[in-house]
Amino acid sequence: MTEGTVEVYADGACRGNPGPGGWGVLMRLGPRERELYGGEPATTNNRMELTAVIRALESLRRRCAVRVYTDSQYVQKGISEWIKDWKRRGWRTAGKTPVKNVDLWQRLDALAQDHEVEWHWVRGHAGHEGNERADALANRAIDEMQGAA
Repeated sequence: MTEGTVEVYADGACRGNPGPGGWGVLMRLGPRERELYGGEPATTNNRMELTAVIRALESLRRRCAVRVYTDSQYVQKGISEWIKDWKRRGWRTAGKTPVKNVDLWQRLDALAQDHEVEWHWVRGHAGHEGNERADALANRAIDEMQGAA
């Protein structure tokens, strides 16, 4: 992708929690679009939400300005608010319990350092076109994994 800000719409889905899950990403740079998606047979919704953003950032070949749009407050607040304290406490919560999904949080934190990232929360299933497309990709991943596509 070339100059400009990359817009990333990321979403995760799970059928059962835990259960089969999928993640979907719509990336835009000007008029160009790219779709990414995948899934796991046994996972959680939060892991798929995190994986979607991780896969998007992993796909960037150079340092970029990135706007990430997610309907997951877990992801948005986690990366922009909670993570500083988790790291300071040795990846423990305020209640002194281990942070869940620490492997994904650490990967996302490392990837985010490589880019200039703005984190935006959008209401899910509210007609936001980018979010709706990412949600459809996440569900397509589950369908394909389950042989329903």
